[in-house]
Amino acid sequence: MKELWTEKYRPKKIKDYVFKDTSQRAQVESWIAEGSIPHLLFSGSAGIVKTTLARVLCNELKIEEFDILEINASRDNNVDTVRDKIVNFVQMIPFGPFKVVLLDEADYLTPNAQAILRGVMETYSNHSRFILTCNYPNKIIPALHSRCQGFHVEKTDQTEFTARVATILVEEDVEFDLDTLDTYVKAAYPDLRKCINSVQQNVVGKKLSLPNSVESSNDYRIEMVELFKKRKIRQARTLVCSQALPEEIVSIYKWMYDNLELFGDTDELKDQAIIVIKQGLIDHTICADSEINLAATLIKLERLQRIE
Repeated sequence: MKELWTEKYRPKKIKDYVFKDTSQRAQVESWIAEGSIPHLLFSGSAGIVKTTLARVLCNELKIEEFDILEINASRDNNVDTVRDKIVNFVQMIPFGPFKVVLLDEADYLTPNAQAILRGVMETYSNHSRFILTCNYPNKIIPALHSRCQGFHVEKTDQTEFTARVATILVEEDVEFDLDTLDTYVKAAYPDLRKCINSVQQNVVGKKLSLPNSVESSNDYRIEMVELFKKRKIRQARTLVCSQALPEEIVSIYKWMYDNLELFGDTDELKDQAIIVIKQGLIDHTICADSEINLAATLIKLERLQRIE
């Protein structure tokens, strides 16, 4: 079985991790120099390697493997997880300077579990540190926010994002053209993990190509991007409205905002596209049928191209 590229190329050292904020890099480097960290709350959108940063920190601080407890809170998110798994782990004496509890997707923890966790963090703070990651910091209770140092992980810009995927393809000796790679990037951005997985899935015979159909790729966004790039907005509208799940529709608006160049080549047209997308999002909250509202927004964007 092929090795997963997301794991093979996951940064393990701080020098391999790309920060968008120099002050954040300096902060992380100061923790490493001190040999210690506070309780941390890493927030940011999915796929921008928040968990990777937590693991890089543990690696750089030389935390013993037996001193690290990693829990995916989207699966283990109740009171029993805190009482049984976490408390049993932190009450033992660490092998090294301190233990680390990595709670991935902590925004899925129930309110009761979060309430108990705050006491555990205080009780065992002498020899245990907690690193929480989340996509939605508003779902973390204020008591945990006050006990953690907030650390918002910024998404990588598209140029750097593309360069990182291209580097992996070069390392794997895979032939590709920039237009095909651009389609995968636009379909997945800012989720780097998803992009790398999608690219690996569609490498055949050491060559990256586009899937033949939505069914073969299991990701309608790849074909959606191709249609938008060819200015076939009507066909793209039909595809998106037939494939997008109700909970995905808001992310489609954000995707359109991140790819304004698909709707116009001039600053004026891009500005008009932003206004259309903004109104679509406003109407999304009050329209009884979100699919109809999305279709109407795409029709307005198509009309912008006629102006061009």
